[in-house]
Amino acid sequence: MKLSLHAGAVLLLCCALLAARVAISKKIPPSVPLDLNTATAAQLAQVPGIGAATAKAIVQFRKKSGRFERVEDLLAIRGISARKPEQIRPYVTVSRPSSKRQSETADDDKHLS
Repeated sequence: MKLSLHAGAVLLLCCALLAARVAISKKIPPSVPLDLNTATAAQLAQVPGIGAATAKAIVQFRKKSGRFERVEDLLAIRGISARKPEQIRPYVTVSRPSSKRQSETADDDKHLS
């Protein structure tokens, strides 16, 4: 009888620890979409559907190949399936490169003449 009580207590403890692990490991999606051109690997790893390895691959690809023009550009990264961009679209965005100011463009034109 005493042995079954101990076994039951151990089983209950294991279940509680497993439940706590699941609760801790759940991702909290970002409150605003992350910019694929500026987000860190740690930030990207918080997006549902992106793990740590994929987040690192996104950052490495960005460093090697330059800015993302659209979310679908993620398909060029090995291991990202055709479904992935649609799955993560609510959580990511792609910023546009800042354009030159009008006065800078005019100054550049003067130097070319």
